[in-house]
Amino acid sequence: MTVPTPRSIVEDLDRYVIGQQEAKRALAVALSNRERRRKLPPDIRADVMPKNILMMGPTGVGKTELARRVAGILDAPFTKVEATKFTEVGYVGRDVESIIHDLVEVSAAKVYREEVKQIESNAEKLATERIATYLYQQMATTDKQVKHEGRRVSGSIPKMQGPHPSWKGRETVTLTRAKLAKLLASRKLEDQLVEIEVSDPEPAGAGFDPRLEMDMVNDGVFGDCRNQREPSGERKRKVRVKEARRILTREEANKLLDYDQVVDEAMRRVEDDGVVFIDELDKICGPKLDLGRDISGEGVQRDLLPLLEGTTVATRYGPVKTDHILFVAAGTFSKSKPTDLIPELQGRFPLRVELNPLSQQDLETILVEPRNSLVKQYEALLATEGLSVVFTEDGVQEIARLATLMNERTENTGARRLFTIVEKLVEDLSFTAPERKGQRVEIDAPYVIEQVGDMVKDENLGRYIL
Repeated sequence: MTVPTPRSIVEDLDRYVIGQQEAKRALAVALSNRERRRKLPPDIRADVMPKNILMMGPTGVGKTELARRVAGILDAPFTKVEATKFTEVGYVGRDVESIIHDLVEVSAAKVYREEVKQIESNAEKLATERIATYLYQQMATTDKQVKHEGRRVSGSIPKMQGPHPSWKGRETVTLTRAKLAKLLASRKLEDQLVEIEVSDPEPAGAGFDPRLEMDMVNDGVFGDCRNQREPSGERKRKVRVKEARRILTREEANKLLDYDQVVDEAMRRVEDDGVVFIDELDKICGPKLDLGRDISGEGVQRDLLPLLEGTTVATRYGPVKTDHILFVAAGTFSKSKPTDLIPELQGRFPLRVELNPLSQQDLETILVEPRNSLVKQYEALLATEGLSVVFTEDGVQEIARLATLMNERTENTGARRLFTIVEKLVEDLSFTAPERKGQRVEIDAPYVIEQVGDMVKDENLGRYIL
């Protein structure tokens, strides 16, 4: 895989986040240094530590999006946590070491999906062969029970008559196992009922199904699958061929996977490539008050120190070293400042970048330029109903102007203000879209003022626009 350069990383980030060049450059250099470290001799490589980054700036300017996107560019394990969710060790609440546990689960799920994708075709072929065998046996058994449908001939498959409930509407044919496999491969028997045998209980590795990603995170990606490779028994299920293929493909994939290799690769990626984003760091710091033990503020800061400077955390899959995990922290620091953090923690974030508040021009750009911009999203959504919606240039300018005005009057929520205004703007169009099929609607400045202008003008009512 081609390793992106710092400049290419910044260019990729420009497609999703507007402005904030200083923060982009800092993240790009930090990620590039990790790739450079891989090329060093082992004796030097161990001493090169990542330079953790502290981002400061108002809400809604792109702090979280920058960290998430930069991890996605390098395909690195990534997890986001809020500092306010943790308490000091020994008290009710989340322990900071759970950050590493979450990161390991994310990495394991990611590696599993990649491995399954590589063996999916082979697993499906094996599943198809098993289904063909089950159908073959099912037909042979039926032939013995229903004698009027044909006689069993040694070395061949009985002729299946139309009246048989499993083969309604079919003409009398002689099906060999090879013919069954061919029909299955061409998806011509998808609705045919078949009785299959599955492991009982199903291996915990079934949780590897990519569609069950939440189960992976909540229950552990692997569970105890490595201890259940040998099924304790078999149970029969009668399902349609389509469902049987999914169940058996998953089962065959679990048999083909080398779980130890998947775990080892997942752990390696965490230690070498992991990125942790700690949001709301400013909420756990502030002026020192003599009001007793601060278990969710200074206590959490002390517990974070070992993770940041490098320690070993025990996880369900083995020990993980945090020495080379990149930690990116962020906070608004509107009611506090970074110097309110304990000195030891300040030193663990040697790189500090300040993100600028968004101007009206920035909001205009955010509305139209990013790949996932709101304008593109709503135009595409309403187009599915046959309604053509076009945001004009003056319409975009008016939306940005109103968002800027509301940010000045009430709490400044940055680009997040656009979500509420645009959603309110297209609310009527979204509701009546099925009735407007084939129409074209231009969202220009007068249309914007008509839909949301009055709400912004009324300062008292405007307080309720988030």
